[in-house]
Amino acid sequence: MNEHVGADALLEGVRWGRLTRHVDERGSFTELWRASWFRDGGFAQANRSISATGVLRGLHFHRRQLDYWIVSSGRAFVALVDVRPMLTGADRPLVETRELAADESVVIPIGIAHGFLALEPLELVYVVTNEYDSSDELGFAWDDPTAAVAWPAVGSTPGGRPILSQRDRSNPSLRELVASLGPAS
Repeated sequence: MNEHVGADALLEGVRWGRLTRHVDERGSFTELWRASWFRDGGFAQANRSISATGVLRGLHFHRRQLDYWIVSSGRAFVALVDVRPMLTGADRPLVETRELAADESVVIPIGIAHGFLALEPLELVYVVTNEYDSSDELGFAWDDPTAAVAWPAVGSTPGGRPILSQRDRSNPSLRELVASLGPAS
């Protein structure tokens, strides 16, 4: 049985959860997904991300895609940035962070930017409601002062800075991203 906890989430539509791992002398079995757990629609694509300690992926934003993340192994510092208030005129987004370990999950609704920092070697499985579409692969700077995510320092990298992809190093500011999206429809 999978527990999806919504009551303790700060951001509307976010559901944190914990999977049940069944262990015996042969190994383990974990149910990752059931259609009855999701009222948000069906999934169209599944992905697996493997990250070394200190890798930061994000902050990414989708206008047409819900994400369901499951930590298979390792630990991640997860940052969620609710951009929706800024699309309707608010000055700042809402931010929620949490550390996730193996068998923990989060459902990330449309309109909430997301990113994670691998606190140790990390395997993350995620399923999404749309197939990859480059026109919906948006993002903003991981260290944007408007979002002000309190990322932990990375002890194993020079200066405690995360390891980033070229894409994530060149993302615009949050305010530039919001301006490029135009008024909410």
